[in-house]
Amino acid sequence: MPITPTKKIWMDGTLVDWEMATTHVLSHTLHYGTGAFEGVRAYKTPNGVAVFRLREHMDRLLRSCKILMIDVPFTLDQLCDAVVETVRVNELTEGCYIRPLVYLGYGEMGVNPLLAPTNVIIAAWPWGAYLGDDAAENGARMKISSWSRHHPNSMPTASKTVGGYVNSSLAKVEAVKAGYDEAIMLGPDGRISECTGENLFIVRDGLLISPPPSEAGALRGITQSSVVKIANDLGHQVSFEAMRRDDLYLADEAFLTGTAAEVVPIGSVDDRMVGSGKPGPITKEIQLTYFQAVRGLRPAYESWLTKV
Repeated sequence: MPITPTKKIWMDGTLVDWEMATTHVLSHTLHYGTGAFEGVRAYKTPNGVAVFRLREHMDRLLRSCKILMIDVPFTLDQLCDAVVETVRVNELTEGCYIRPLVYLGYGEMGVNPLLAPTNVIIAAWPWGAYLGDDAAENGARMKISSWSRHHPNSMPTASKTVGGYVNSSLAKVEAVKAGYDEAIMLGPDGRISECTGENLFIVRDGLLISPPPSEAGALRGITQSSVVKIANDLGHQVSFEAMRRDDLYLADEAFLTGTAAEVVPIGSVDDRMVGSGKPGPITKEIQLTYFQAVRGLRPAYESWLTKV
């Protein structure tokens, strides 16, 4: 997913030119990975571009930093305003992907991060379908990774931590090199956790099931919670239950959810077709409703949108 440069990046309260948004090679986070980030999307709506669930994303960013003991020098409201301003000044009227990042900058070296300065940036640029248009339309090919998700006493799984995503990168590379679209990661107990950057649902006998984040070591997804609300509104029951890998093999339908990926059907897992191998009716219904909601075409979900 190549990055398309835009005009400005917000850095510590100031909008700077894209090419000037730099940091020192001895910045603490670059060496030790202590930092937190978010992925946010904005969409074109009938009333102009709007950011999807902005406040929830910025709140999760601050909660990640609390877990990491990073003091953020901006309030929730200031961060939300900064995202809106970054999208507006870059004239991203067709929608975009937004990357807020809290990182530890230049001035201290060593494992102890407490004396390193805190920096905050927000960038935004146009971005397409994370797993590709074909996967979004026809279903992604998935592989159970040989890499396990973190044990919660090894890495804080409730925090979207910079260094924690080395785990995801290893699983993603393994899957891509083997010819798959995405990896599914097992938790420390051998049960299903999540994908490299997405939550996961199956449909079995009309019931939607997702691994419980607190038990599976998965990040609580904002798209995941949006899909739960949409599913309930459509009359579908959702349950959070521990799942084995063979639950995926025997599912009637399956799909993954995430800000970058959005809602993507799963066509196969470990070369075993899920259901018919095509997006199922419940998956397609939820996917369509989600795409309409983020684009301002469903008044019931208007509160999820922050107009730029």
